[in-house]
Amino acid sequence: MIGKNIRLERIIDRNSRKTVIIPMDHGVTVGPIDGLTDMRDAVSKVVAGGANAILMHKGVVRAGHRGAGKDVGLIIHLSGGTSLSPDPNAKELVCTVEEAITLGADAVSVHINLGAPTDKEMLWQLGYVSRQCSDWQMPLVAMMYTRGPKIKDEYDVNNVKHAARVGAELGADIVKVPYTGSVETFTEVVDGCPVPVVIAGGPKMDSDEDIFRMVEGALAAGAAGLSIGRNAFQHKNPGKIVGALCKMVHKAASIEDAVKVLQG
Repeated sequence: MIGKNIRLERIIDRNSRKTVIIPMDHGVTVGPIDGLTDMRDAVSKVVAGGANAILMHKGVVRAGHRGAGKDVGLIIHLSGGTSLSPDPNAKELVCTVEEAITLGADAVSVHINLGAPTDKEMLWQLGYVSRQCSDWQMPLVAMMYTRGPKIKDEYDVNNVKHAARVGAELGADIVKVPYTGSVETFTEVVDGCPVPVVIAGGPKMDSDEDIFRMVEGALAAGAAGLSIGRNAFQHKNPGKIVGALCKMVHKAASIEDAVKVLQG
């Protein structure tokens, strides 16, 4: 497993054993939203803040490559679906592990919506990609959500801890799930998942303090970091918000300290 371990060290801090991932795969789902029109600029800003890794689709790797500045881990997203689809919760494989390797990826990711009408196909995709990742010694990030007709609350702890466990059971090295809203409930999620768990950022939040409180709670519950997109790259100062989040994740900074970083 040395190849996988070496690659994991490119997306997880060697000292804190935690990570700050900035997903930038939104263009397939909803188009060129604010913050992601100029990919090179977007990447530069979050890297300046200290992000451990960025996550994007294969076609914009070149557009986001800077050729200068600090290095950053690269996660290639292998699955996709659009908001225009009759079933926006359906995700299809649109890239392979081999393609990701040729693009210089340090890890790959897939998106699974348990409870969607096509969840059995998505589970097959996760198992298939997991086997490929094992063959190529490539770390796998599983974005695990519960969305569909039977799901009343995708943030319910029973749904989230089930989704996290499915990701681990099928071979993910890191599992990404929504935050359940409290330290107590998210501790259940972390305790039930034998691989590192990171939290999703979700929709753009109303205030920076809301983001910091969510991160503080997740870390207190044992989360291995975060994977936050819109609340980072759509911030008025992406570099500073990422820097503040990195202080919390890697240096155990308080919310007050994070606010100070944000204020310069």
